[in-house]
Amino acid sequence: MDTMQNEEYFKGRGAQINTHNKFFKNKYVCEHIEGLDEPFLENTATQVIESSPKRIISESDSPDLRFMRSINPYQGCEHGCIYCYARNAHEYWGYSAGLDFERKIIVKRNCAVLLEEEFNKKGYVPSTIMLSGNTDCYQPLERKLKLTRSLLQVFLKYKHPVSIISKNNLILRDLDILRELAKLQLVHVAVTINSLNEELRQKMEPRTVTAVGRLKVIRQLSEAGIPVMLMCAPIVPGLNSDEMPALIEQAAKHGAKAASFTIVRLNGAIAELFKDWVYKAYPDRAEKILHGIAACHGGNLNDSQFGRRIKGEGRLADSLHQLFKLAALRFMGENKLTELRTDLFVPAKGKQLGLF
Repeated sequence: MDTMQNEEYFKGRGAQINTHNKFFKNKYVCEHIEGLDEPFLENTATQVIESSPKRIISESDSPDLRFMRSINPYQGCEHGCIYCYARNAHEYWGYSAGLDFERKIIVKRNCAVLLEEEFNKKGYVPSTIMLSGNTDCYQPLERKLKLTRSLLQVFLKYKHPVSIISKNNLILRDLDILRELAKLQLVHVAVTINSLNEELRQKMEPRTVTAVGRLKVIRQLSEAGIPVMLMCAPIVPGLNSDEMPALIEQAAKHGAKAASFTIVRLNGAIAELFKDWVYKAYPDRAEKILHGIAACHGGNLNDSQFGRRIKGEGRLADSLHQLFKLAALRFMGENKLTELRTDLFVPAKGKQLGLF
């Protein structure tokens, strides 16, 4: 039987299980399914959970990240990408990195107010802030809640640089603000595409926009004067590793000026989730895929070493870097975006009028 047609397979979900939260002493297990009055694990509707943080800007000291500051208006993501490294962060909130990550979304409704407060603090020094460092700031809930749009309004008001990464075409809703930011050289957008294979996307990134749809996003952003790059991530050996040249070529044809890529790593609960998924989705080549990932991380599925964790190591990783370098040189030439400006930032002068 085709595993993807199995009635127990949750269509429209990446994760098929709820992994144990490492912060919990006890866990639920199903030993005798015939003794249960209701299903042990259900594919339930999305639940919105309110959060009221006191600060909104997250700062990182990781030396291998392009931006040290980020904002995540949402924690958890309905897109359901099986490989997502942000899944592990959901455990800090008391949930599973598995199905809970996709259906229990934590929202920060006061994010724009907090950002304006940060900008008005004495001695604030502007530097590029990323939306988002963890989960997609344009995931489906954004259509209704408009938290990302409210943040962009603050960035424009204070003329502060912002970098956006997303795989959702909802970003086109905010073209009016993005155009104004771009005129001032205050915004970059990275569009994530890691496969042109629609069957693979439906399994690996079940609730995301198609690759064709994302290429259209690149074109429309580019035509609107907004600098766009391709985020070709993550590359999974044996699944999409051969697609990099085609991805870079198509992105360039649609207006992307630069590209980057990362090699998948399966840290924490992601390893259990991914292995469960790959054996169900691709049972005939699951072992090859897992061995390929391990070959890029010193024989392990995970890697937390700065510098090496994103780039990988070994002969397979080296060949992927060479493949990317040649494709980027061929289709994108210089392969870089212009630096964003910080000198236009409007500092606080006395009491600022609130935006909300």
